[in-house]
Amino acid sequence: MKSSHSNIPEIKWDSPIENLSGSKKPSPTLLKLKEAGLTTLSDLLWILPLRINKTPSPAPFREAQFDQFFRGSGKVIHVEIRPAFGRRGKGNILLYNGFVVLKDDLSQETLSLRWFNLYPNQKKQIESMEQIQFLGQVQEYKAQKQIINPQIISQIELDPYIVEYPTFNKLPGSTFKKAFQLIPTVLWGKVPQILPELGYDSKLSLGEAFRIMHGQISPTSFNSELKNQAEERLIYEEFLIDQLKIQTRRKFIKRKVAPSFSAPLEMTDPLIESLPFLLTDDQKKVFQDILKDLGSGHPMMRMIQGDVGCGKTIVAYLASRVVTENNFQVALMCPTETLAQQHFESFQSLAPNHAIEILTGSTKLKNRKEILKKLKNGDIHILIGTHALFQDGVDFKNLGLAIIDEQHKFGVEQRLKLLAKGEGTHSLIMTATPIPRTLSLAQYGDLDISSIKMMPSGRKGIKTRITEKQNYQKYIDFVKSRLLLGEQAYFVFPAIDESEVTELLNVKESFLKYQGIFNQFKVQMLHGQMKSEEKEKVIEEFRLKKSHILISTSVIEVGINIPNATIMSIYNPERFGLSSLHQLRGRVGRGDKPGFCFLVVDKDLSPEAHQRLKVIESNLDGFIIAEEDLKLRGEGDLFGVDQSGSVTTKKLANFITHLHILEKVAEDIEKLKTDQPALLIPIFEKLAKDQKILDTI
Repeated sequence: MKSSHSNIPEIKWDSPIENLSGSKKPSPTLLKLKEAGLTTLSDLLWILPLRINKTPSPAPFREAQFDQFFRGSGKVIHVEIRPAFGRRGKGNILLYNGFVVLKDDLSQETLSLRWFNLYPNQKKQIESMEQIQFLGQVQEYKAQKQIINPQIISQIELDPYIVEYPTFNKLPGSTFKKAFQLIPTVLWGKVPQILPELGYDSKLSLGEAFRIMHGQISPTSFNSELKNQAEERLIYEEFLIDQLKIQTRRKFIKRKVAPSFSAPLEMTDPLIESLPFLLTDDQKKVFQDILKDLGSGHPMMRMIQGDVGCGKTIVAYLASRVVTENNFQVALMCPTETLAQQHFESFQSLAPNHAIEILTGSTKLKNRKEILKKLKNGDIHILIGTHALFQDGVDFKNLGLAIIDEQHKFGVEQRLKLLAKGEGTHSLIMTATPIPRTLSLAQYGDLDISSIKMMPSGRKGIKTRITEKQNYQKYIDFVKSRLLLGEQAYFVFPAIDESEVTELLNVKESFLKYQGIFNQFKVQMLHGQMKSEEKEKVIEEFRLKKSHILISTSVIEVGINIPNATIMSIYNPERFGLSSLHQLRGRVGRGDKPGFCFLVVDKDLSPEAHQRLKVIESNLDGFIIAEEDLKLRGEGDLFGVDQSGSVTTKKLANFITHLHILEKVAEDIEKLKTDQPALLIPIFEKLAKDQKILDTI
């Protein structure tokens, strides 16, 4: 443990990192840290060690265990040092590799030490040593024990712990170890907590938790139980910081002013009655939520989630009509041209007398200029399109509502660019990938989330089966029988072409194969390498029933609505995520005929892969599937590297395995908002000054 250095001035955790040097000229180590983006001492705290072990006591060579740290000493009986082939250090200095054999001071055994890329001064030191004390991790080489790049121990006292820090922004872990050695001991008792009064059920303060995690306590006090307590305390703090950022974003949104749109019953009732079908109870409830948001005078930030075919688009259409009836414009942005075209046709059929246009990358220049002119003049009520909508030059007269379909397909900046085309623009986000409860709490807490779970009446449902080699012919015969009834089928493959790297089934080979198997039917193929006109022609022929089987990649996952297609066959299903399989399955069973989904497996699967497919086979509930998918895939970054507003590498919190702590954080914040709201005000004000936090909207 290190004590305070008398030459270091009074510093705090929010002091500039270069102040650690104790002189006017910062050390090279501190300058490197600053260049890597670590500006204050507190930034160092979250650079958590990869591993921490107690420094072992000296022991005989026979006690050295593979993969464990070992400390010993011995007499040099053999030295071999050669130039490191092709390696030169800074200043073009020749580097060396060293090999030393030691005879144990405590026994008759020997042990090999190896060094790579030694500098000349290190080479000279090793060559001059007759006795070596060392510390390093034991490895195996040709069934013998050896230690690579061991630390040579001088007469000074060793640190009580071996702390291994990660590489961060190209800085090696040793740099962080040196930096932590400069931190005065007294400072560890002054680590600031974001909410000191928060009643977290822990015996440890935040400072104590960090001190334990960085090995800044006595070795006699260190044990696994204490380390677990420290980890839980830091997990709580991580979730607390992230949840407060989410709450800050929410407050920021709610403070902004937006157009207030009135929606009297004499407007909404005729709109609903004009629909060619009855709304489900879920659709009615979500529409009421939207009407309340649109009339609040603050920007709506609502997400509608629900399975494919549940009727999200109809609710979005009704919201659009409310906005246009109030003389404002609407933008609907989709990830693909196919989906944009589908929405365009759907909106046009529902409101034939409305000024609705479509703008995509394929829009001809002359037509584009005309659309942009009308848009700026306010002669277009609803503009539907792809990424083209947020490009420069696309100017609305008065954009009131931006609808974003399949929001996860767009980046944060893209959504912000579209919203910025109006003043206080309302935002409605749609997703057919249900958000698991854990994810909605951890990542989407700043959004109001509405769910549509009820399916429109008349749907016959979908049956799913795993199809293996032994029942493949039975599956082919079944597909033929449905095609003879006038129905259509999708066959989806994970690859377009044959690959030398993977043994995946592909579209081009399968197209030829199934043309032969289904020779009395028309088979077509569709994939991302085709030109837009070719793809549109293939889809249109399939829609008009001029073809019977569409052999495709997952490009059909979003945006194709052909009720007569009743069969979805997914080949190599183990190569798709559960949510993607569920989305693909949602392409069938959309009309008054039952849908059939076949997960076609052409090889033996691992028990884990088979279990994944069983989740799809036995579940139609997208929410259950999304939760399972999240567990299998892992959580990923909570905010994303560029969105967190803080410097972190290894984080401890995982909102799947630590959900109980996340829920406790959410409860504590809600309790504070009720009992001690004044505590939160300065925190929200401070966080609101960080543009990175607000830009995740």
